[in-house]
Amino acid sequence: MRELNYEKLVLDIQNWIRNYVKSANAENIIVGLSGGIDSAVTAALCTKALGNRKVFGLGLPCGSISQDLEDAKLIAKSLEINFTVLDLNPVYEKFLSIIGSNYKKNNIADANLKPRLRMATLYFYGQTKGKSLIAGTSNRAELAIGYFTKYGDGAADFEPLASLYKQEVRKLAKILNIPKKIITKPPSAGLWAGQTDEGEIGLTYDVIDDILYRIDYDINFNGLNYGDIQKVRELMSAARHKLNMPSFFNVRD
Repeated sequence: MRELNYEKLVLDIQNWIRNYVKSANAENIIVGLSGGIDSAVTAALCTKALGNRKVFGLGLPCGSISQDLEDAKLIAKSLEINFTVLDLNPVYEKFLSIIGSNYKKNNIADANLKPRLRMATLYFYGQTKGKSLIAGTSNRAELAIGYFTKYGDGAADFEPLASLYKQEVRKLAKILNIPKKIITKPPSAGLWAGQTDEGEIGLTYDVIDDILYRIDYDINFNGLNYGDIQKVRELMSAARHKLNMPSFFNVRD
């Protein structure tokens, strides 16, 4: 895999963030802190770009593991940014109770409701802070294979990690002095107890990164498992609609 100058990369990304915020005539950045490495790195880059008084972290537990919230607090403390906790579990339970018997139980729909409630909260909170933008926290692998909820954690104003493989995010985390326990923590969306990204996907991020890298740079797949390659390609194909703006019929065509 390519070897980057990570010190320079930090400067390049923070300059990009600063310029983007300025171009949007915004002042603040809102980051949902999940307690994981991606949101930690995103918050750290935003803080370097604007300073710690212009970045607001939100902890949005929604049937989440309590340790994730503690890890989010640790990240906010290490970055010295404002951190607010808004428990969305009562909202989540109330939503499901209102829907009640009008829908057939669907565990995936229930799980996806959580990031969509978080999205609505991030944007609402952002507007209460004046001219604010929501920072996305997805990396290259998540976006490529669609491992995010459409109009949930996939909704953001800008995505500083979108072109970075998970391995590269880990290296950036070390440069940014993210706490070690956050770097080594198994990636998880926290959708249910015991859930991990890699367990749900069925592939490790290292394998996904390797396949994506070879696709991105047109390198042969020698030495890789054919089934893994096919699975990544299928996930990428199925995820294309998530990465596009809504399609619309144009009467003037």
